[in-house]
Amino acid sequence: KKMARAGSHTIVLLQETSSQASRTFSDFESIQEAMNGICQLYEQRLKAMNPGQRNITYDISELYNFIDQLGDLCCLVYNNQGTYQPHNKQWVKDKVYQHLKKMAQ
Repeated sequence: KKMARAGSHTIVLLQETSSQASRTFSDFESIQEAMNGICQLYEQRLKAMNPGQRNITYDISELYNFIDQLGDLCCLVYNNQGTYQPHNKQWVKDKVYQHLKKMAQ
C-alpha cells in the first residue's frame, strides 16, 4: 500500500450535523494543509464558544471529540493513479495527531 505524498491534493468533505444542509467541502494542496484546516475549524468553534478568551488551548482528546461529533467527515486524497482515495474519521484523527506533533516540535 503506497503512502500518499505530502503534496497530495486533498478534499475535505464535512457535514457538521446530521442535517445534509450542513455539508461543505474544502480543498487543500496537501494533507498537511487539510489537517491544519480541520484544526482551524475547531479553533474557530472554540473562539465562538468562548468569545472573551484571548488564548484558547485544547488537547488532542478534545479535538478527537469534535471530529467524532461531526455528522460526517471524509478526506479524499489524490493518488498517483489519477483518482482520489477516501479516508474516514479515524484516518483524520491519526493525521491530525501527526500534524500537531510536528507543529509542536
